[in-house]
Amino acid sequence: MSLEKISGSRLLAPLSPLFTGATYLGDGYLWGGLALLLMLRGEADRRYVLIGVGVTIINVITYTLLKLCFKRPRPVPFQSSLRSLVLERYSFPSGHSSISFSIAFLVAYFYPLLWGQLAVYLTAAFVGLSRIYVREHYLSDVIAGALWGTALTAALLPAFSKFTL
Repeated sequence: MSLEKISGSRLLAPLSPLFTGATYLGDGYLWGGLALLLMLRGEADRRYVLIGVGVTIINVITYTLLKLCFKRPRPVPFQSSLRSLVLERYSFPSGHSSISFSIAFLVAYFYPLLWGQLAVYLTAAFVGLSRIYVREHYLSDVIAGALWGTALTAALLPAFSKFTL
């Protein structure tokens, strides 16, 4: 499925406000809100949040380096704005997808409830799809971001899990 088919889909058009919202929530507000809620629950949850913060920091650093290596232009020509950092200029891989699937992996790992796992992965997928819908990324950017975030988190989790509060 191509960028044009997703962003121009009549079927998805009624969801346009949701996609726009998902893109902005994917900037960190959604996952930050989840972290705040978990911080209120207990010591184990605070430990999981700290692991998530550590993994997220490394994720941001690595996907930024990947963006600088690949320098793939975004589907819509870059517009200079307040959001115009080097990170915003390039498209591959999708940082939103990388972080969303990284957090989904962590939540699924630490909270092995089927409904919770389904909720976080559907949310991550919706954030990724929103990035294509708003023409910020190609499908391959989103898939690469999702795979990168998942693989990086799976690789880092054993080391981060050794730390205690």
